[in-house]
Amino acid sequence: QVQLVESGGGSVQAGGSLRLSCAISGYPHISAYMAWFRQAPGKEREGVAVMYTDGSTAYRESVKGRFTISRDSAKTLYLQMNSLKPEDTAMYYCAVDPRPRDIERVVSTREGRFDWYHWGQGTQVTVSS
Repeated sequence: QVQLVESGGGSVQAGGSLRLSCAISGYPHISAYMAWFRQAPGKEREGVAVMYTDGSTAYRESVKGRFTISRDSAKTLYLQMNSLKPEDTAMYYCAVDPRPRDIERVVSTREGRFDWYHWGQGTQVTVSS
């Protein structure tokens, strides 16, 4: 059984940093698309950052230069968030799926934003001004 467990959320002031973690266990495939999504109250879920097994990445335009997606050999996915803004306030979710997809479209369109096999439970990020 695949499990994704997020941690690292919290409350920070604008300009601060947080690092989100997503511990992945039980994943049976060699390759994976791994992503961070977020959803603010009253807004649609949106792709923030995506990584494929080969190391390729894509970022939402609004977070480019501030957020970095990475993973380690222990199958933990990270999202380093710097220079946080109040508009980054949302519930953040990690997701994993082996099926091929266009990573640029994940972060720039509404396409397939719920069509991921495995999701974490979410971790709240609140940025105050």
